Amino acid sequence: MIRVDIREKRFGDSPVLGRLSFEIAPGETVAILGPSGIGKSTLLRIIAGIDRRFEGRVERPEAMAIVFQEPTLLPWRSVMQNLTLVHPGLDETSARAMLDKVGLGGKDALFPGQLSLGQQRRLALARAFAGRPEFLIMDEPFVSLDPATAETMLTLTETLIAEQRPATLFVTHARPEATRLADRILELRGTPATLAPHLIKEGQTP
Repeated sequence: MIRVDIREKRFGDSPVLGRLSFEIAPGETVAILGPSGIGKSTLLRIIAGIDRRFEGRVERPEAMAIVFQEPTLLPWRSVMQNLTLVHPGLDETSARAMLDKVGLGGKDALFPGQLSLGQQRRLALARAFAGRPEFLIMDEPFVSLDPATAETMLTLTETLIAEQRPATLFVTHARPEATRLADRILELRGTPATLAPHLIKEGQTP
């Protein structure tokens, strides 16, 4: 179980996040929805443990993976090395199977600069799921992709989440993405931002 209990987050004298708390159950996908600049990525960084300058507490498992807006690959390392360096226990057979799963079969010797943006995003997904995380954080991973590539990435993400069932926190400003991927939507509103919850039910749109 992931537990988030934030009392306040400030940048200098400016409060960004107000009081908010929620939990994510094992296997559940929760989307954080809100407009650009409201504090979604700030909240994500706190939950991930990157930003520790806040009032409150976050409980999360050690086995965690993050997919950022940018692929954050090592450009001087091959596709295969970008997987195996992050997961030292991953053998090449398993790594190639994961690359096949995300549509990068046969590209293990290429470097990130030789891949399209969509392929780089696929590699970032493969890197995240290769370690079979208990908790997956995704920060607008489909931003700046053309519609066809974004659709491919959404389908791939759905498949990988369904196979491994990590607790997932998905941050986006696009309601259709949130509705499609999430079991539950939490919407950031106001200044400082707080949460207004929405439950997704079959046949309904939040």
